[in-house]
This record gives sequence, structure tokens and C-alpha cells, in this order.
Amino acid sequence: MKSHKDKSTEKGQRPILVLAGNPNVGKSVLFGLLTGRYANVSNYPGTTVEVSRGPAKIKGHEYSIVDSPGVNSLTPTSEDEKVTRDILLNEDVNSVINVLDAKNLRRGLLVSIQLSEMELNSVLALNMYDEAGEKGSVIDTDLLSRLTGCHVTPTIATQRWGFDKLKDAAATATASTLKVTYPEKIEDAIEKVITFLPDVRISKRSLALMLLSGDETLNGWVKENLKEDVSRVIFGITKKLSDHYGESVAYIINRERLRLVDAIVKQTVTVEPKKRGPITELLGRYSMHPVWGLFVLAFVLFIMYEFVGVFGAGYSVDFLETHVFEKFINPWAERVSSALLPEGILRDLFVGEYGLVTMALTYAVAIVLPIVGYFFIFFSFLEDSGYLPRLAVMVDRVFKRMGLNGKSVLPMILGLGCDTMATMTTRILETKKERIIVTLLLALGIPCSAQLGVILGMLGGVGLLATLIWVVTVLITLFVVAALSSKIVPGDTSDFILEIPPIRMPKISNILLKTMVRVEWYLKEAVPLFILGTLVLFVLDRIHMLKVIERVTTPLFVGLLDLPAKSAEAFLIGFLRRDYGAAGLFNLQRDGLMDGTQVVVALVTMTLFVPCIANFFMIIKERGAKAALYMALFIFPFAILVGTVLNFVLRTLNVAL
Repeated sequence: MKSHKDKSTEKGQRPILVLAGNPNVGKSVLFGLLTGRYANVSNYPGTTVEVSRGPAKIKGHEYSIVDSPGVNSLTPTSEDEKVTRDILLNEDVNSVINVLDAKNLRRGLLVSIQLSEMELNSVLALNMYDEAGEKGSVIDTDLLSRLTGCHVTPTIATQRWGFDKLKDAAATATASTLKVTYPEKIEDAIEKVITFLPDVRISKRSLALMLLSGDETLNGWVKENLKEDVSRVIFGITKKLSDHYGESVAYIINRERLRLVDAIVKQTVTVEPKKRGPITELLGRYSMHPVWGLFVLAFVLFIMYEFVGVFGAGYSVDFLETHVFEKFINPWAERVSSALLPEGILRDLFVGEYGLVTMALTYAVAIVLPIVGYFFIFFSFLEDSGYLPRLAVMVDRVFKRMGLNGKSVLPMILGLGCDTMATMTTRILETKKERIIVTLLLALGIPCSAQLGVILGMLGGVGLLATLIWVVTVLITLFVVAALSSKIVPGDTSDFILEIPPIRMPKISNILLKTMVRVEWYLKEAVPLFILGTLVLFVLDRIHMLKVIERVTTPLFVGLLDLPAKSAEAFLIGFLRRDYGAAGLFNLQRDGLMDGTQVVVALVTMTLFVPCIANFFMIIKERGAKAALYMALFIFPFAILVGTVLNFVLRTLNVAL
């Protein structure tokens, strides 16, 4: 059989190099290093799963790099796994960089065995090698290379450590020598099935194993490539095998693979437990405790409140807005506009009440940027500290009562960064039911980083009691909506499995790098929408529609929520960008137009309000237009209802804020 490299060369195409491995092992980081961050991202045909592709030059040769979705097995149980299997099955793959988490070789080597059975050229990248060392794991890479028949390269992708050696190895990848010998009956069945299979891009043995495992995701391939009588014969062989063992053939096959994996791990990995400091050990243990974990969470939220809400939104915003924009930038813009532009609509467009400089840039740079900048710093610290997975474990029991599991909290944690991207990551959830419910919760009540930063800034000016009321109200609302949704949306939930990294002190350089990347994203993505939102307000003001909107919404915002009529503007532009709407409320609070109770009611309603337009389009893309419309139609009146009830309770009880 000709190698895949020969096939690609014959067709005059770039040879294809696939990055494959478990989820969250650093494939995307390596993809960025190989391609220089260039990526063509598109849905894999017939699916909603996105696959990144990009060119790379390795050893003077041009390659097409494919960043495949993370898999735990190449006998698929999810759409992501099916896409990766189909890439390997249907495309002219030249070689594979098999990326493994060095801390968890057992899980990664299970995929390595399946790649070996496919007879694909591959190299092993032991990524996150530093973290394995921190856990006391010592890996004999030379022995691992001999046992697998593949070149093994330790890497730390985030630091580019070992990357050049990995590139060199990828250029000379060879097929692995790993081979599992299955029970005699299964080996006989494999040989029988192979005789019926056509030539394919992977080995017939691996394809036979998939069919004997009862892989229903191959049904389409079977219909296209096998005659009906042949598929009946193969089905008969599979059924006879299953009847003989009295249990799943897939289970037996997987068990034999794991036996080989365990033997390899036992020979190549030694663990020398490292003593951790008493503080990190206590934090690691108590942050997952169902009771003590709440105190840890409360402490984390208090520090975030002080750092983002008080220091970021207080001192930093005051300095930028008062000493930079009000004293220098806005007066300078007004002088330039007066000198260059005639008085009237054009000058007002830049420096009027809804001016691109006096409103859009002031909101985006003077008010929101410092707040979200501080939030990005804090969030990056939490990410690198190892706390977020522990938070997911701690809330697992609560999520189960909501009809979900702890894994569902991961997209919601990511939603604190960006709801739009978090909606895309709901693909990691196993069932359609979980994906629908979490998408709804993201759209309903998970504030993105920019909006959350402004919210904390406003709450910092009211007090801790106001913050507590906001947090409790939003959490109760999310819990109730999730619990009710789990009763309405059909389907089951999946099990919760999550690897817990060690608690550690994050590196300042990593925090600064992440913060800079996110601030760059904010400037590129958010500022243009601030300008667009200001243009919308400018046009609506010129055609006198803002007054109409205020009159129409007065019964809602003034009558039910007891807010100023001008708050309608904030909620209107909140659909374009959530943090822009929150910034509008920030201005009303700063101008003394809202008291403490109004601030809390407004922020709860804004948090639960319809998702921003970018998130709305992502919901359409992921869940369909019908589901997105139903969610929006539910969220708008529901947010008003919750705000109304909260306002009534606070006013009735005379809660002083």
C-alpha cells in the first residue's frame, strides 16, 4: 500500500499533518505555533463542529496543518470524535502529531494505540511536561519511544519548549509498532471482516475493529462503500461475537487496549511525590469541599470585588475619565471639530451628546477598558492558579439538582470571559439536552467579562449588600430556570469526569500575556460595536425616535422597574453589546440619577436581559434559528419580571442601599 505522503504528492497537494489527541492537551497552541496563528476555520461538512486548517513550512516542505477536535477514543461517542475519525478515515493524511498530556499518559496512549492500528505515521508530543514534573512524574522518553516505535518529544507548548525538535520529528514520522493482540475469537472475526473491506486510507484492521465494536457512526460509510449483502454478513459476524462473550465487544476491545497502555505506563513512568506547601495543599483540598469551598469562593469574590469594582472602577476610571478625557481629549476634540467642521449635525456626530469621541470613545476607553482590564488580570490569575476546575467540582452537586452536571459549569465559567465563545464551547457537553440548557443559561444570566467588570464597578459604589443581592438574585434565577428547563427539555445528562491540576502560584509573565491578548481582542471587537451603538443612538435621536422609545418603554422601566426613563437607551444598546448597555447605566449612576435600589434592580435586569447580538447569532449557528428565537422571546419578559419582583421586594422591605 502506498504511503499517504505519496498520495498527496501525486495529486500536487500539500501533505496533510493532523494534530490529534485528547481534549485540552494543547493541540491548538501547537497549531498556532506551526501556522503562525494563521487559520482557516470552517465547519466540517455535515456537522456544526469547527476545524482549523492552516499552512506551515517544516524542513523546507509545505504542509497543510489540521487541528482536529479533541477525542478520548476514535470509536466515536460524540460529534467531535466522529469528525476527528472521519478526517483520519477520509482525507489523505501524511502524518499525525499525537499530542498527549504528560500528566495523564494512560488516557493519551489509548488514542495512540488506535492511531497505530490505523497504520498512520505519527510522533508523540508529551505536552505540559513541566506540569508532569510538578506532580513528581518522571517519564523515560527513550523507553517510551522504543515501546511505541514512535519518536517521543517532551514539549511545553505555551513556552515553545521542545517545539523545534517536534517539528523535525514530524517531518520524518513513521508508523507506530504498537499492536494489541485480542482474544482468539476477536482476532478470527477481524480476519473475516477484513476480507470484505475495500482499500481505504487507514488499515483494514482498524476499520474492522470499529465495525466489530458496533460503531453506528460508520453506518453512512457502510452504505456508500459496501454492498447490502456484505454489510449483512459483517453484522452477522459482529452479532455472533457479541453473543459468544455475552457483553459488549467494544468493551472487550477497549479493555485489551488499556491492558497494553497500563503495561507501558508502568514501565515508563515513575512517580516521586513532591511535598507541597501547607498553604497550597489546604487551598487545593478545601476549595473543592462542599462547605469550606463556599468560604473560599466568598473570599475569591471579595478580592475580585475590591480589585475590579473598587480599585479598577473607582480610581482607574476616575483618573482616565476626569484627568485624561474631560481635561484633555474631549476639549481637544471639540476645538478641532470647531475649527474643521461647521456647526450642526456633522460636528455633533463627533462631539455632541451622542458623539463618536465624547460618548463612544469615552465609554469604551475611559469607562469600560480599565474595568475589563483589571477583570482580565484577575481572571487570568484564576485560570493559571488551578482554582477554576476545583470550582467546577465544588458545584457539581448543585448542578445535578439543576438537571446538569459539573462539566456544564465549564462553558459558564468561560462565559465570564465571552458568552459568544462560551456558547460555541457547549459542544464539549455530551447530550443535546445539556447543550440547550447551558446555552439558555449563558444567554440569560452569565455576564461577559466586559459587562461584569462594569457591573462590579457600579456595585463598588453602592456596597457589599447590593453586591450580595445581585449575586443571590442572579444565581437563584439561573438555578430555577435550569431546574425547570431540565423538566421540559427531553433527554438525559452525562457523567462528570474532570482532571484537577495542582494549585500553584501563576507566573506574572503568563498573566500579562493573557491580559494583553484579551485587551487586544476587546479593542478590536468591542470598540467598533461601541461606535456602531453610538451611531444608532445618534440617528435615533436625530429622527426623534429616542423620545418615542422612552414614551413606549416608560410603563416598563419607570412603572414596573422604577428606573429613569433614560435607562431605556442603555437597554436598547445593550443588545448591540452588553457592556455598552452597562456603561450607560454606569453613567446614570454617576450623574446621580439612580439610587442604590435602582442600581441593583437595573443591574439584575440588565444581566438577565437579551444576549448581545453577537451571542444571539452564535445561538442561531449552534442551536438553530427557532431555538434562538424562543430563547429571546422568553428572556426579555422574564428579565423584566424578575426586575419587577426584586424592585417590589426591596421597596416593600425598605432595604437601604
